[in-house]
Amino acid sequence: MRLFVAVNLPEEVRHAAWVAAGALRTTHFPIRWVAQDALHVTLKFLGEVPAEREEEIVAALHRAAAGARPFTLMVTGFGAFPSVARPRVVWIGCERAPALELLQHRVEQEMAQIGFPLEGRPFHPHITLGRVKGATRSRDLAGFVDIIEPLEYATEIAVPSIDLMQSVLSRRGATYTRRHATPLEG
Repeated sequence: MRLFVAVNLPEEVRHAAWVAAGALRTTHFPIRWVAQDALHVTLKFLGEVPAEREEEIVAALHRAAAGARPFTLMVTGFGAFPSVARPRVVWIGCERAPALELLQHRVEQEMAQIGFPLEGRPFHPHITLGRVKGATRSRDLAGFVDIIEPLEYATEIAVPSIDLMQSVLSRRGATYTRRHATPLEG
């Protein structure tokens, strides 16, 4: 199974984010867009994992969430990694939230304890909207900055749980299924 840990978004937030990004999706840019119902904030990508490890992963998520209380997260602004001038991943950002950063750190540490490598990059919470297709040249993205810079979106969401998600890849993109929800009950 291909697994990751995420904060899932309420349906109305996924829809509003999808609508706000509409000007980007209607362009000619060679970008594979994430489906509206798949929008989320990834806390930790685990990769291919044997099914028999799921129980161990769920136990680690419960340890990571122990004592954590539900919190709110501000979702705001459009951007791209590594930059809007050279996009590879197009996203909507999340303001830095100490509760989210602590929770992600605890997930990272608990997963390391059971054999998943630590992430080598700093955590930058975001909602991936799309990925630039493989061999795209910079001229194929001419005008991208002009379209993304004026876009606006902002909302606040409640984070009541962290979820173990399964990703199934197909020609039409990834399909995500929640395998387990770990409530934040502090």
